[in-house]
Amino acid sequence: MRIKNREQLVSQGDIAARTALLQVVESTLEALDVSRVLRSILALRGDTLHVGERQYRLGPSRRLFVVGAGKAGNAMARAVEEVLRDRITRGLVIVKRIEPGDALRRIELVEGGHPIPNAAGLAASRRILDLVDAATPDDLFLAVISGGSSALMSCPREGISLEDKQRMTEMLLKSSGRILEINAVRRHISAINGGRLAQRIEARGAELVNLIISDSVGKPPAIHPGAPTDFVGTPVAPDGTTLASAREVLDRYRLWDRAPRSIVEFLKQAGPADETPKGFGERVRHFVLQRPGNACEAASRAGEALGLPACVLTTQLEGESRHAGTFLACVAKEVALSRRPIAPPCILIAGGETTTRVDGQGGYGGPSQELALGFALEVADRAGLAICAIDTDGTDGPTDLAGGIADGHTVGRARAAGLDVYRRLGEHDSGSLLVALGDAVVTGNTGTNLCDLNLIYVSPDAGK
Repeated sequence: MRIKNREQLVSQGDIAARTALLQVVESTLEALDVSRVLRSILALRGDTLHVGERQYRLGPSRRLFVVGAGKAGNAMARAVEEVLRDRITRGLVIVKRIEPGDALRRIELVEGGHPIPNAAGLAASRRILDLVDAATPDDLFLAVISGGSSALMSCPREGISLEDKQRMTEMLLKSSGRILEINAVRRHISAINGGRLAQRIEARGAELVNLIISDSVGKPPAIHPGAPTDFVGTPVAPDGTTLASAREVLDRYRLWDRAPRSIVEFLKQAGPADETPKGFGERVRHFVLQRPGNACEAASRAGEALGLPACVLTTQLEGESRHAGTFLACVAKEVALSRRPIAPPCILIAGGETTTRVDGQGGYGGPSQELALGFALEVADRAGLAICAIDTDGTDGPTDLAGGIADGHTVGRARAAGLDVYRRLGEHDSGSLLVALGDAVVTGNTGTNLCDLNLIYVSPDAGK
């Protein structure tokens, strides 16, 4: 069972709505485990590694290294090792959490910091760079990359300290900037991100195969994971942002006067030689396994399989989390009232990545948890409407919670418990409220990372 506290979640509130909703959520998470995709495109036959449509010879003198980072790195590393076993010379993958069952023989997993980078991630990143710097043209690198890699695989460029990068990251996250804006800055102050890891491998003459779960909002779903494709972003692919992009972010959010001096001086003085790489040769290949749209499609199939018509509202939901929750609640009420754009009973689906602007010290919570409470306020005292808002990797923001569930009873239950939903949202303390109500969703590592997924159930009686 993917949802570890499912029995608790369906024991209170609008039980009928929650039960139907969580059946869909459970089936969706099961379908999204990337291990299945990797096993379908990876095969070892004799001395030949098959990666989808491509083949790579593994002769006696060719070493195979597995490196990478990301919140789905646990599942990706496990699947790769199951296929390649002792053909792996050495492996090191940086993940957000190591859980029971994650111990591997050939690939070492190291916990890094996310969303704020930490010293352990820095030390592991330097070890990966040392591995690359000792490579030869005969070597093959297999990189497993998923969302979160920019923070987990963090190695600031010379002259910028880890503490300065931590402060810069925290400022960017609290600014409510979009992830691409945040990455535009992080990539340019890094010695490993923004394609610099691939650049270093290419400089050694080695070959690089990238297995990628993309968390880029606004891209179509991955259809053919075994076909090599163009890709931008992450430490192992060309960077689509520029130094000018990074400077514009500091302009837009008025961060020049507050950002660490080392970063300000670098960005002001940096020239063409400091730009991130914009392309690589034929020895660097990308295989995109999943994108956020795949999560919405999986949810739609899960709903249909359970006899619930599904409607994907968007795969590109962005903006302030609380306001996004209000909007989704308004759509759910329209479905209940006017039976459009779909008639109940049904599942409404919205994927994307919302953000939260935090001024000052925030409480315990994350964007998906705030979205759930925004929904709860709008549907208060209405039966037959429920939302499950989660981060698909299983960790929403800086918490160990996947997200939250809410329905028409949530606000009343909070009030009866002496909890003020408005105040907790204002303090960005959504997680504490959801935990107190028993409405926080706990999954642990899900085996994927496809941004946020918001699933709404509308019962046939919701408009009555």
